[in-house]
Amino acid sequence: TSSGINAEWPLRPGKKEWYDIKAPSMFTVREVGKTLVTRTTGTKIASDALKGRVYECSLADLNDDENAFRKFKLICEDVQGKYCYTNFHGMDITRDKLCSLVRKWQTLIEAYVDVKTTDGYLLRVFCIGFTKKVNKQVKKTSYAQSSQIRAIRKKMVDIMTKEVNTEDLKSFVVKLIPDSIGKDIEKECADIYPLKDVHIRKVKVLKKPKFDVSKLMDLHGEIGGAVDESGEAITGGAGEFIEPEIQDAV
Repeated sequence: TSSGINAEWPLRPGKKEWYDIKAPSMFTVREVGKTLVTRTTGTKIASDALKGRVYECSLADLNDDENAFRKFKLICEDVQGKYCYTNFHGMDITRDKLCSLVRKWQTLIEAYVDVKTTDGYLLRVFCIGFTKKVNKQVKKTSYAQSSQIRAIRKKMVDIMTKEVNTEDLKSFVVKLIPDSIGKDIEKECADIYPLKDVHIRKVKVLKKPKFDVSKLMDLHGEIGGAVDESGEAITGGAGEFIEPEIQDAV
């Protein structure tokens, strides 16, 4: 064939290999999928090709529930055995969910803030909310005044800053899963103007601290990165010396 090397690719056995993607311990389902990579050949190492890959997973798949509109990005930070160990890299809401929230006769209020976690991650957190009708309201519209919008936006920024500032990345992601921050904002802003459908719309990771494998293993609930050939964590106390097996021949 004229396509040369591309035509031969499926016929060459053993050029590619599969790695399992492991999600951090904040999620119920830990093994979220597999990824394909070219085998290590010469100076091209397979683990280097895997590091930095970003995987987008629905929260429904990660937590085995019905909450499918929230998407989490996981980035591969380390490879051990046949496992890609990932870390949180961002969060987003599906477009269809966002479009279903936007309607006429109400005010849309958005806010965002750049804030640092206690363990040194710089995050940009976006929030969205909508005004709602009060009980027994006859008027068709429920528009907020510009002064009320400013007050609500300030409240959103304050709450998001407080929630991120006082937590590490793991604790913040645990709060993102049930969207408890959105519920807090809704409650706090009720005295300014009643709100509905308040969500953390998006989270971006702007800056990260220097990579530390032991912290990544803590995030995955495993001991200091000790794994066997198959990629399974070796059991033993933290910092405990693990004696190697006696070999028959060297």
